[in-house]
Amino acid sequence: MVFNSIDFLVFFPIVTVIFFVIPKKARTLWLLIASYYFYMSWNPRYAVLIALSTIITYASGLLIEIFTKDRVKKLVMIASLAGNLAILGIFKYADFALQTLSSVTSRLGLGTVDKRLDLLLPVGISFYTFQALSYTLDVYRGAVKAEKSIIKYALFVSFFPQLVAGPIERSGNLLGQVQKIQEVKLWNFERVRDGLLLMLWGLFQKLVIADRASILVNQVYGNCRQYGFLELAVASILFAFQIYCDFGGYTDIARGAAQVMGFSLMHNFRQPYFALNIKDFWRRWHISLTSWFTDYLYIPLGGSRKGIARQYVNIMIVFGISGLWHGASWHFVAWGLLHAGYQIAGNLRERVSQRAGEKAADGVQVSFGRKLGKQIVTFALVDFAWIFFAADSLRQVYYILRQMMTTFHTVGIYEMGLDQGNWFMLLFGICVLMIVDFVHERKESVFLFVDRQAVCFRWSLYLGLIWCIILFGIYGVGYDSSQFIYFQF
Repeated sequence: MVFNSIDFLVFFPIVTVIFFVIPKKARTLWLLIASYYFYMSWNPRYAVLIALSTIITYASGLLIEIFTKDRVKKLVMIASLAGNLAILGIFKYADFALQTLSSVTSRLGLGTVDKRLDLLLPVGISFYTFQALSYTLDVYRGAVKAEKSIIKYALFVSFFPQLVAGPIERSGNLLGQVQKIQEVKLWNFERVRDGLLLMLWGLFQKLVIADRASILVNQVYGNCRQYGFLELAVASILFAFQIYCDFGGYTDIARGAAQVMGFSLMHNFRQPYFALNIKDFWRRWHISLTSWFTDYLYIPLGGSRKGIARQYVNIMIVFGISGLWHGASWHFVAWGLLHAGYQIAGNLRERVSQRAGEKAADGVQVSFGRKLGKQIVTFALVDFAWIFFAADSLRQVYYILRQMMTTFHTVGIYEMGLDQGNWFMLLFGICVLMIVDFVHERKESVFLFVDRQAVCFRWSLYLGLIWCIILFGIYGVGYDSSQFIYFQF
């Protein structure tokens, strides 16, 4: 069941209405049942994995609080991490490891490893595993108390709006709200309205922009040897907006759905394509994952506290693992390491500038022209890296880059998968997206602006947004819903 499906259109109102009419003490159990039903709509058998991860981390939290010796606490924490990472490793990385081993043994003349597990990747396993692990680590650090109720903790791990693609919530935020679920006000018109509006905005990003851009991107990247620099450059730029609107759209729908029910999820994006440098980009893109790696990997590795060389090694490790987190393939690792290289190069440049006596300029202080230049350069670097992310393999990356450097003919703008009408709607959608992001970048809220307008204007906008989604959204044969990109991670 995906957000852009008829099933969810029926599922969500039913779950929400029942959530508000049943006794308050039954709310946690009801949302837990709904969340497991939501997850089992993909593959009922894999609900066992999320339940196993929940039991392991729940028990480890209790044991960490029960034991008094630090050594025993640490052993429990390590066992919890090992158990969860083993599940993730078997289902997501086992075949990748066997394939890599086979490649190495083949090059050494030792034959090949033909054995494969061929396990179907459980949807959202990377997200809920990291969320569960953060709870164990938080309890071990003393940041939160171990949750005694298995029902409340299970809901924290499996809360359906953000279950399969985040944001990766912390126990201090979402679990704290689950613990106070009985205090949620039955009805708050402004909260419900704003939540539904956020869901509509997410659907607009997904159906009108992301799924339309994917038609062109799939056509050009899937036949990369038939296209030249211009077509591949256009496809790469559009993929930047495709993945932003696909993932950002999912996040907005998740946040909106949670808000309707009285929960507040963290922001996962903050106008990423307005970033002034790569470090700034990662403060704005997939914020929940960036902060997770910062708190639970980068800082424990030493962060920037143990010298420049160690800092750069830590950056390489974090981004390499981040790339691997996104997918069990070397092109994802290359994407992560490329961003690590960007960060290190940017850090070196800052150090050279400081030694030369230049004062680091804040984004607000620099001139408009210089700020725009920084944003364009940053987008170009990010967009180049997206080629590694969007490709199927490093081999395809090679063919794409080779075509971009050696072939300059054009086949025509309407021979890339989109006709004139779809081109117009795609560009219109991107313009709307950038206007909304521009307003938010100025620390203003489009939603508050709309709320201040006359009733006729507001409802015209709401109905116009719904009409645009229904009329111009991209749907499959028989209105089949398309998956979100990050479901594969």
